[in-house]
Amino acid sequence: MSSPISSWEGASTVYTFADKPAVMAVILVLGVALTAFAIWATIRHERHSYSSPMTKK
Repeated sequence: MSSPISSWEGASTVYTFADKPAVMAVILVLGVALTAFAIWATIRHERHSYSSPMTKK
């Protein structure tokens, strides 16, 4: 299957938030917060899973 693009002349890229450092900072902070939450939730789940009330033999 061939590409419908026949020429790269006039091609350009638009970076929506490249000129807005505040938006980039918000996206970075949100990414860090989501990663930290995922790690915290995983640790909490694993601790709960391994602290079974059943006696171990």
